[in-house]
Amino acid sequence: MESNNSPNSFLTLFLAPVKDYLADDDVSEILINGPKQVYIERKGRLELTPAAFPSEQGLRAAASNIAKTMQRLLNDDNPRLDARLPDGSRVHAVIPPLARCGTVIAIRKFKKDTLTVEKLHQFGSLCDDSVLLIKALVGLHKNVIVSGGTSSGKTSVLNALSSFIANHERILVIEDASELQLQQEHVVCFETRKPDKNGQGEVTIRDLIHSSLRLRPDRLVIGEIRGGEALDLLQALNTGHAGSMSTIHANSPLDCMYRLETCALLSGIEIPLVALRSQVASAIDAVVHTARLVDGSRKVIAISEILPLKNGEYQTQDLIVWQTERITTEGKVEGRFVLKNKPTFMAEAEIARIQLPNYDQ
Repeated sequence: MESNNSPNSFLTLFLAPVKDYLADDDVSEILINGPKQVYIERKGRLELTPAAFPSEQGLRAAASNIAKTMQRLLNDDNPRLDARLPDGSRVHAVIPPLARCGTVIAIRKFKKDTLTVEKLHQFGSLCDDSVLLIKALVGLHKNVIVSGGTSSGKTSVLNALSSFIANHERILVIEDASELQLQQEHVVCFETRKPDKNGQGEVTIRDLIHSSLRLRPDRLVIGEIRGGEALDLLQALNTGHAGSMSTIHANSPLDCMYRLETCALLSGIEIPLVALRSQVASAIDAVVHTARLVDGSRKVIAISEILPLKNGEYQTQDLIVWQTERITTEGKVEGRFVLKNKPTFMAEAEIARIQLPNYDQ
């Protein structure tokens, strides 16, 4: 039974029409598109529900009350709300006239159970060879970016990667909203802060990266790269902070490099494109690319190594990829993981006695 002080008790109070979905652990997101249309995501698939709110006024009042509970404002002067609940769930709301269908609210529920490598393997998101490659990348202190589309499982995969970090290392975690659940002993977590109602007091990812470099990190783990902080991270990775990792929205491992480049350009610091690309290519060692397939399943569909620039252009080589072979009449995606190119760090792994997949079979 939920206590009055539980993280979602006030959500249940304000959003009574969707309280059953708030309590359902199989539901990962609740999407309210105005008072009469509510979708949920359950097991990777969107479903239209019969839930509805009595009126737009009631829905907007609920959104405003959620904002007040989180000490935020949601009104005509501040028509957008971006907040994290005490349990780690995220709420984003947009009110009319920006939202033409009425007040729009998205709730991404925080998963209480950490998705371990073993669970990802069990679910078919990873194969044995994928696990060996990920373990080797982390063990060899390679800088890794987890890329993918929205809701493709990037955070879950980043959590899985981080589980291979040695327990004696000092890990500094920087996020907009705390989602990562690292299990090591020496973990220091930081979270950004939005500006107050007067526009003061904001603390950004860039600010926290600046601080973290003076706090003796063995590894940096950045929740997600969205903007100019990319340049600060690249500079950190190119000055000795090996073994760091982050996530970014991208459509492929190669696209990940261009997205990092674009984000770095948002820093406001003028830098020649050739110099920036050189920094990106030298800072990032590998990309772990995730995707949500048409049947709702999430998989690591590629692990790719970043190679040196060639004629000023990024070069990647796939180490392992997922190949879809067919879609059953029930809509289930079937396929297999295929080893592609041998990694350039095979000799390095052999010296460190780290096992890699058998590429000669």
